[in-house]
Amino acid sequence: MYMAKNLLNKYVWLVETIYKAGRITFEEINEKWLDNDMSEGVELALRTFHKWRIAAEEMFGLVIECERKGGYHYYIANSDEIKSGSLRSWLLNTMSVSNLLMDNQNLKDRIILENIPSGQDYLAQIFEAMKKNHVIHITYHGYWKEESFSFDVEPYAVKLFKQRWYLMARSPYYDKIMIYAIDRICNMETKDDKFKMTKDFVPSEFFDDYYGIIANTESEVQKIVLKLSAGQANYLRSLPLHHSQKETERQAEYSLLELHLCPEFDFQQEILSMGEDVEVIEPLWLRKEIAGKIKRMWNKYNS
Repeated sequence: MYMAKNLLNKYVWLVETIYKAGRITFEEINEKWLDNDMSEGVELALRTFHKWRIAAEEMFGLVIECERKGGYHYYIANSDEIKSGSLRSWLLNTMSVSNLLMDNQNLKDRIILENIPSGQDYLAQIFEAMKKNHVIHITYHGYWKEESFSFDVEPYAVKLFKQRWYLMARSPYYDKIMIYAIDRICNMETKDDKFKMTKDFVPSEFFDDYYGIIANTESEVQKIVLKLSAGQANYLRSLPLHHSQKETERQAEYSLLELHLCPEFDFQQEILSMGEDVEVIEPLWLRKEIAGKIKRMWNKYNS
């Protein structure tokens, strides 16, 4: 297990080294390798380099090519994959940060991380059931329920949102995809019963028209226009709310953003979290909805 993890760390290191350099020779890679604690002062053999390169390509879906002009420089031909948000890119980024933290354990008291609730306790069991298409029986205590309930679900996919894991599963009772917070699962049993995923279900497309984890509702996609302060606009340029987001106007003091989605509870909560730095321009009903919530909040503090 340790050897496999050690190799994995080396693959990640290699990809990260080439990616950061843009183009880099084997000699330069070797110099950086010797500067790393993992090398233990032993040079990287060319044969070993190519083994790691091929393994990293297969593991992360990357293409590491060699430009022969001007001295055999290695580069990642499809480097956009690293920013794509796919599972492989997420794994690469996560393991890269993990390596960085391991190399800087002497700074552990100065590195502050966010905690993810206990939802990961059931992840391994869910993944195993997903692999074999086994029905799972869960005891679930919803956030807004006074008691827990037990029922069968067919695990289709999982999603991580705001430090919480969620299970996307078909409910035989409701005959539709439901979303369950994994940290609200009290107990889980994998059954012998098997299921077949709906043919037209594509997990990556399930949330396309939504923000957050509330999806598969009867709402229609709408054009949303937000007016943002200059500072908030800067933040959302680097971390967009939704893939449909585009900036339609940019002034010194404000910007207008246009999005196309179903403005459910999660999206409305995100707008409210921005406080006075955001104003809903369109649609009118959403503007009134947000204004109503702000007024009710004000009444609580003004009583």
